[in-house]
Amino acid sequence: MIGRLKGILSSKQPPNLLLDVNGVGYEIQAPMSTFYTLPEPGETVQLLIHTHVREDALQLYGFASTAERELFRTLIKVSGVGAKLALTILSGIDVSAFIRCVHSQDSTSLTRLPGVGKKTAERLIVEMKDKLIQSTDVGAAATAIGRTQANTPIEEAVTALIALGYKPPEASRMVRSIPDVDNSGNTEDIIRLALKAVMR
Repeated sequence: MIGRLKGILSSKQPPNLLLDVNGVGYEIQAPMSTFYTLPEPGETVQLLIHTHVREDALQLYGFASTAERELFRTLIKVSGVGAKLALTILSGIDVSAFIRCVHSQDSTSLTRLPGVGKKTAERLIVEMKDKLIQSTDVGAAATAIGRTQANTPIEEAVTALIALGYKPPEASRMVRSIPDVDNSGNTEDIIRLALKAVMR
């Protein structure tokens, strides 16, 4: 299994990125919390990897921190939570906030995440409460990065939110509701603000 990759970041379009490792291009999916830490394409990056093997596919998921990867691995063990939903959860809430929701049994906050209904939120709390430890040293985001290369930042942000599980009208509404949003902004910043707003 692949546990870590270090190489040149070839391209990034949330939630997908391409990492060139000695001439081999690895397609990786990553949560937005990891995207916020990525350098510009052409720079060297190192990611912790979870290798997800299914009967019909082998998928790589990349993470900027051990805390993110461990939470992802714990999430996909929960009944009804697959890799895609786990990635969406990590994109919409940071590790420390998720831990607080579980330990305080705050299902309401969890249901604000796309794909997480009341039953799923309650299942997450019940099945994960004993698996998670209280931690305050697990910040999710670092300095935001530059825009990706196709389309406008607003269009890219909407596309990324749709890929994370939001319906197109909802994704568009989330982005347009950000005060003073325009295409002079940064794609990752727009996504961050949209996800932050929906969790209020």
